[in-house]
Amino acid sequence: MAKVLIVDDQMGVRRLLFETFKEDAHEVEMASNGTDAVKLLKTFKPDLILMDMKMPGMNGIETLGQIRAIDRQVGVIMMTAYGDAQNMEQAKELGILNYMSKPFDLFDLRKRVKDILQSS
Repeated sequence: MAKVLIVDDQMGVRRLLFETFKEDAHEVEMASNGTDAVKLLKTFKPDLILMDMKMPGMNGIETLGQIRAIDRQVGVIMMTAYGDAQNMEQAKELGILNYMSKPFDLFDLRKRVKDILQSS
């Protein structure tokens, strides 16, 4: 069982991913913004973070920068509905494992998460 942190400003997406990964027997926490995600990182210590790119306040890149300042090793999958090449390049430089376009295929996301967690 792994610890998975879901970071998305849309409640529907958070709830869907929360239920999905709970079903897969993972310990799951949710954050609706980057500030909460950084706080949870310190107490929850996730093995993997699924994070939206576009959020109010701190966006995904800014949040990822703060996450990397605390934990260089935690796996991150970035999710975005906006194929912004510049942001994706920055995210790759900050060490994301993968990125998914929204809307994503839940079965594909589950498989990616499983593969990442098994290889770590």
